Amino acid sequence: MVLGAPLLNSIWCYFNRGNSYAAKGEPDRANADHSKAIEINPKLAAADANRGHAYSDQGDSDLTITVHSKAIEVNPRFADAYFNRGNAYAAKGEHDQAITDYTKAIEINPQFALAYVNRSSAYAAKGAYDRTIADCSKAIEIDPKLAEAYDNRGHAYADKGEHDQAITDYTKAIEINPQLALAYVNRSSAYAAKGAYDRTIADCSKAIEIDPKLAIAYSNRGAAYAAKGVHDQAITDYSKAIEIDPQVADVYFNRGHAYAAKGEYDRAIVDCSKAIEINPMFADAYLIRGIGHAAKSEQDRAIADYTKAIEINPKEFIYYSSRAAAYIKAGRAAQGLPDAEKSLELRPDDAETLHTRGFIFEALGRREEAVADFRRSLAKDPNMQPSKEALQRLGASP
Repeated sequence: MVLGAPLLNSIWCYFNRGNSYAAKGEPDRANADHSKAIEINPKLAAADANRGHAYSDQGDSDLTITVHSKAIEVNPRFADAYFNRGNAYAAKGEHDQAITDYTKAIEINPQFALAYVNRSSAYAAKGAYDRTIADCSKAIEIDPKLAEAYDNRGHAYADKGEHDQAITDYTKAIEINPQLALAYVNRSSAYAAKGAYDRTIADCSKAIEIDPKLAIAYSNRGAAYAAKGVHDQAITDYSKAIEIDPQVADVYFNRGHAYAAKGEYDRAIVDCSKAIEINPMFADAYLIRGIGHAAKSEQDRAIADYTKAIEINPKEFIYYSSRAAAYIKAGRAAQGLPDAEKSLELRPDDAETLHTRGFIFEALGRREEAVADFRRSLAKDPNMQPSKEALQRLGASP
């Protein structure tokens, strides 16, 4: 079909107006105009692609995929359509399909730096950190000023435990784009992993200055304050993070943990219960809630929570040792012995668990074994005062 000049003008009027609406953040109007352009000329791949952008802005990944697939059908060499469809697949968590589309976009346009960056994110989501690093390095080779590539590569290094290299990359991303709030947040996490909590706090504060609605910046800063023992400030930050995004289980857990550290066990229980509501498989939330119940002399509830934590993750020693301690407090020391044994199997020579088992042996009248455990506990931690007192009680030397 050959289109006359008036019709061509009409198509481009709809197309360009749709682009203008999209730029203004009006996706419904953009969709309407791009759809009209496609109605006049069904082979206008660019309009299909731009309509896909608008659907993406609306958060409709399935429709975005459909529209970009149509654009690809019209023009199989349309790299942007593969790229954007890959973004939609990534948003749905379909990372293999996303990688396939990003790879096709790169095949068509080997200088498509953002396609390497986004493919790197998909690889990271699959735990393929070396591939993430390789893709980001290629993107940087193409565009040395692409801050997102340094940020993504830093994230991959951090996930590999290479925090110094991660900090170097995040710092470069910030140098290129001082307004990239997430780079500050990510660098803050790397500093936290190194125990540099003041730097963590400084980076999170900068991220918050740039984007006051960035919940993870408050959450990270709260964790740094908690690590420094400044629990009131930690709780303030966690509360702000929850206000911004009330569906993140980790933040409720962290706030609950901070409340427990302050001895505010009722609040700790409430927060951990909320974390469990959001994520019923959150083993550590059951642990902290159990500690709260134990502190309130609700040993049966504590035991139930520790049991659930063990069910979720049977490889964590502290769940067993906590349940053993709860059995002791409930007056059922003998039931705690298998848990103390299992805890020491998983973490041999843990001072607190050795003390717990020693107390159980003492309660069972097994004096020599109790003395041996109390001594081993002190050998591991000379400040273990309860073990010192137990030895004095049993008339034994340290």
